[in-house]
Amino acid sequence: MSSIDVRAGVQQLQVAPEYHGQRIDNFLFRTLKGVPKSRIYRLLRRGEVRVNRGRVKADYRLQTGDTVRIPPIRTAAPDSPVVPPGIQAQLEAAVLHEDRELLVLNKPAGLAVHGGSGLAFGIIEALRARRPEPAFLELVHRLDRDTSGCLLLAKTPETLRTLQQAFQSDAIEKHYLLLVRGQWNAGIRVVDAPLNVHQRRGGERQVTVDAAGKAARTRFQPVTLQARASLLEATLYTGRTHQIRVHAASLGHPLAGDERYGDGDFNRWMAGRGLNRLFLHAHRLDFSLGHRQYAFSAPLDDTLREVLERLQYPA
Repeated sequence: MSSIDVRAGVQQLQVAPEYHGQRIDNFLFRTLKGVPKSRIYRLLRRGEVRVNRGRVKADYRLQTGDTVRIPPIRTAAPDSPVVPPGIQAQLEAAVLHEDRELLVLNKPAGLAVHGGSGLAFGIIEALRARRPEPAFLELVHRLDRDTSGCLLLAKTPETLRTLQQAFQSDAIEKHYLLLVRGQWNAGIRVVDAPLNVHQRRGGERQVTVDAAGKAARTRFQPVTLQARASLLEATLYTGRTHQIRVHAASLGHPLAGDERYGDGDFNRWMAGRGLNRLFLHAHRLDFSLGHRQYAFSAPLDDTLREVLERLQYPA
């Protein structure tokens, strides 16, 4: 059962240098653990949270030495998520790199990066439960639940801020492996096609190529080609929702296992060859952090490797 967490009295917090540049909403999420995000945004809208005695919007970026006023808050403190030992062991085995600034995982397919929408926990909650230290651990970016591969987590606020800015400015090289329907005969092809996100009933997102959408650019390069399916590498120059899946489908080559934008007959054929998920894998990330260059590569999991092996003997 959840306990009642009472934060009596007004808190006056001075912003330390390591939080310089962080958005006030993200600062509050960390400071007020257990308080729903909707309530935090309501506190900001009503001016109950103030910085240097003034109202601020959710996107205000903190400065070293700012004084943040937080009103008394009474809320039900959530229980820590119960993470099955098997999931914890799976995540520990998925660590590709760790230092004082970064944690890099080869994210397993089927695990969401965070809880919510009926999920008791995600990767970030599981890692925090497993690793109470460091005190700071945040997702730098997200991968869809069905997508596997390189996932970055920051262990300091400065690292989080720097890498999120790099993602927003498309300064990080993002490379994916994907299996598509049919034989790819286009060679290396760069797709410039704007994408628009539509919200369906129930909150489901559907993305379409639309001149009124946001600019999106993907480079496709063939790796291995066969008559029924081709393995490609995609390089993202922008980071739009479902970008690779929609761009590939728009060319007549939907991804294997894609239930939203794909081909049902092709998906059933691939299921007969052992594919029970979307074939999309974030296999490489290249970026700089300070004066250091990083290049991380995540191997395909056993399921995807076995699917590729079976395709060497088409039925």
